[in-house]
Amino acid sequence: MKILTVDVGTGTQDIFLYDSKIDIENGFKLILPSPTMMVRKQIQDASRAQVPILLRGQTMGGGPSAWAVKDHLNAGYPVYATPNAAKTLDDNLEAVEEMGISLVSEDEAKKLPASVQPIEFRDFDFAAITNVFARFGVSLDDLSAVAIAVFDHGAAPPTVSDRQFRFDYLDERLQEKNALSSFAFFADDIPPIMTRLQAVANSAQDVDVPLIVMDTAPAAVLGASYDPVAAAREHKIIANIGNFHTLAFRLGEKDKIPGTGIEGVFEHHTGEITLPTLEKYIRALANGSLEHETIFNDNGHGALVYNKNPMPLGNDDFDVIITGPRRGLYAQPTATLRPYFAVPFGDMMIAGCFGMLSATADLLPNIGQEIKESLKGAGGAGTPPWEIA
Repeated sequence: MKILTVDVGTGTQDIFLYDSKIDIENGFKLILPSPTMMVRKQIQDASRAQVPILLRGQTMGGGPSAWAVKDHLNAGYPVYATPNAAKTLDDNLEAVEEMGISLVSEDEAKKLPASVQPIEFRDFDFAAITNVFARFGVSLDDLSAVAIAVFDHGAAPPTVSDRQFRFDYLDERLQEKNALSSFAFFADDIPPIMTRLQAVANSAQDVDVPLIVMDTAPAAVLGASYDPVAAAREHKIIANIGNFHTLAFRLGEKDKIPGTGIEGVFEHHTGEITLPTLEKYIRALANGSLEHETIFNDNGHGALVYNKNPMPLGNDDFDVIITGPRRGLYAQPTATLRPYFAVPFGDMMIAGCFGMLSATADLLPNIGQEIKESLKGAGGAGTPPWEIA
């Protein structure tokens, strides 16, 4: 059984091909530029060539791609966009037009001059990934599932803060199912408000096996919980310090199942917090005193605390478990909480992929037990890939 997992971030897309016949440490993996970084380069090349561009395709991750679009506009070069692609820049299309972007329908886009360079927006390109593996003699024709993670704010109504909107969504998911896997969906079950998750599903029309999509931060935290040191701690806080967002989950033990027993969470913007501020919020999450308004009024997303009983942070070699591409924020001598940098199956970069595997096991019970055995280290442990028929 093979499962392709793709964790789409701001800087990289991290890809892991799970094969139940071999131990996870021997699985094939790729760390590649993220789709938004790839689009950024295409737009910058168009800017250097001084040509107009057409943004088409799906809603995708912004950041670098959106900054490149604005630079292109500021340089005086025209930008056209179809509605779905334009929502990458802002869910409010009137705001997109106010930036100076010309919105066009799909039919209108076909009639633009040949001098307009089309740039495809998508977070997931199955054909490209398949071709990369094929170049190294690895076929993806026999997959049992595909799992993809992206960060999705959700499409907030014009009168509602997108930060508050996302946190209301987090609360709703955790109230329905107190598990990190509650943020994973089959393609047909994606909530309508989660437009980027839906856009990923739309980009995966060439996938003919079960498609699962998930939020990146819960996937990373769930994956980090499989680090043996992290798994041994019954009560813990795992913080995922991402390029744009930092989420910290307070986890208790619920039937000894990883990723369940969520007692609290907060989410902030990585670029707007310092180490002392992060530690202050982690301590408050641990002692049960953290308030939603404290984070929200600090320009973060917010906080949810379901268990206000104090949870000890230390008592052994570390206080808080850290993962994520910006985890270097915690590698400072001024830290007052002792960090443990999680390395599930020896690789922090694909923690999200391991989290998606765990969520896939929950959603696909017919193959779930085999996945769970692998994640416990009992799947094909010790079997090298060259011994697999």
